[in-house]
Amino acid sequence: MIWAVVIGALIILTVLWEAFETIVLPRRVTRRFRLTAFFYRYTWALWKLVARHVHKRSRRETFLGFYGPLSLLFLFIFWAVVLIIGFGLLYYSEARADTATATFRSAAYLSGTTFFTLGIGDVVPHTAPGRFLVVAESGLGFGFLALVLSYLPVIYQAFSRREVNIVLLDARAGSPPTAGELLRRHAGPNGIESLRRILQDWERSSAEILESHISYPAVAYFRSQHNNESWLSALAAILDLTALLISCTTDQELRQARLTFAMCRHTVVDLAQLFRSTPRTMPFERLSEDGFDRLRAQLERSGFQLADRNLAAAKLSAMRQMYEPYLDGLARYLYMEIPPFILSKETIDNWRTSAWGRISGYAATAVVESDDHSD
Repeated sequence: MIWAVVIGALIILTVLWEAFETIVLPRRVTRRFRLTAFFYRYTWALWKLVARHVHKRSRRETFLGFYGPLSLLFLFIFWAVVLIIGFGLLYYSEARADTATATFRSAAYLSGTTFFTLGIGDVVPHTAPGRFLVVAESGLGFGFLALVLSYLPVIYQAFSRREVNIVLLDARAGSPPTAGELLRRHAGPNGIESLRRILQDWERSSAEILESHISYPAVAYFRSQHNNESWLSALAAILDLTALLISCTTDQELRQARLTFAMCRHTVVDLAQLFRSTPRTMPFERLSEDGFDRLRAQLERSGFQLADRNLAAAKLSAMRQMYEPYLDGLARYLYMEIPPFILSKETIDNWRTSAWGRISGYAATAVVESDDHSD
């Protein structure tokens, strides 16, 4: 049966190449048709569809948080099943010469027991090609299991590094992080120097997010520990802050702000391309005129020299068009929220809350003095 040989070999080669590109190859794959991309795109679309019917935010975020780890398990199962079918077709191609695989059901059973190296032995091939396939598949199954086990620690290490940087923003930028809170909480002595160090750290952090999420796109589906935090909202806050500094001030010490803006924009643009999330205009205005004036006043109190208001507003608008459409595209695809420049009401930082505090009434207040976080 030539057709069974051709189809089976094509299936096996396709899955092996997919596994190589997903696990071993440390760069973005630009090929349009990929089984792994197909798997993630449609399973994630179905998962989001169900999530939209969960109205309570905490439950919805919990449900969405299950997708990342489960998707890895289901992806490995998907690869294993397809490989078993591929080898089953090769065994079935020997049906005329080997009665042990006379039906596809028996051939698939032989393939499954061989792939998982069960060694039951109730179905045994009697031809030389069949025995060769058994040895090849058992070796492949063992190697596949080892590859999967080595892949999981890499994924969780990348996730852990990303989350550390996000958690560090909690006390410095609020929950969720915003540019307004970053400025307000660094308005005291040495605040400008502290902001510069934060931007320097996030130049590297955004580069790490870009590298890890392009090499291992599955990490992007892992949600943060808190419902009001995400890697996308953290990038948005840093982009907003750097755009404000570049457009609204005339300070000569803006080199770090420009470098961080460039790196963060590079990250959101490349990831939007990776997930094919079409950039669109934000559905809501993230910065009102009053909010813009408040931020300018905060910049002035922090010690920055301000540029002309009209020129600054025009420049900020142009800079926002460089990254906001991509943020919106990623937010829609990943079902995440993008915070505004300034929150409409005060919120309690995650580090100030606990289940015991909320129940007993001893939750810390949301007010953080501006000099609490200045170095």
